[in-house]
Amino acid sequence: MTITANYQKIRSEIPSNVRIIAAAKTRTTREIEEIIDAGITDIGENYVQEAEDVIKSLEPAKVKKINWHMIGHLQKNKINKAIPIFDLIQTVDSLKLAQEIDKRVRKSGKEFISVLLEINIGSEFSKYGIRPAEHQDFETYMEELAMEVSLLPHIRLEGLMTMGPLTGDPENVRPYFKSVKKIFDNLTRLDLNRVNMKYLSMGMTNSYKVAIEEGANVVRIGTAIFGPRACQL
Repeated sequence: MTITANYQKIRSEIPSNVRIIAAAKTRTTREIEEIIDAGITDIGENYVQEAEDVIKSLEPAKVKKINWHMIGHLQKNKINKAIPIFDLIQTVDSLKLAQEIDKRVRKSGKEFISVLLEINIGSEFSKYGIRPAEHQDFETYMEELAMEVSLLPHIRLEGLMTMGPLTGDPENVRPYFKSVKKIFDNLTRLDLNRVNMKYLSMGMTNSYKVAIEEGANVVRIGTAIFGPRACQL
């Protein structure tokens, strides 16, 4: 199937309120142009430099059609470049990073940037994100973190992102997604100033269906749309 057919099939099978982020890591300009022409409205990039290169290679009219998401770890030395590129940074994993982004946004002249807090729900050392295992009462910790982030004038906290442990059976990830949804609901009830908990970003190609069943309204899909990545030497 083509990229267009893959996307249209997925789009037709999931609820209309669920946003599909086309995870475009290592994809070519031609592939990204095809998915934009197919009707995608959101594209996620893992690396700031790669996003910058892709955007430069596209026609400005196509770039403007898209909401650009940072879905990879954001290094502090890349924040200045990321601010003008991305509409939403999904991978804020500490108060320190949020404070640094807030400071750089202020200096950039931009009013604010939207972010999600990234939870490493499996507490895996191979991944970035806030690890529950490092906090005695994780739900309380997340509430306190959200309160601190809400005080940053140039940040708009708009939800949570998680990946979940990689597993052959997506059912094994369901309990992790349930845990993140509970935290999402807790933070929503806090009704904090400058916080609008509208996005729960969970699930990828192998797990997005389970993620949606557990409350995700944003899914990040790469392989199921674009096909397998070319081998990287």
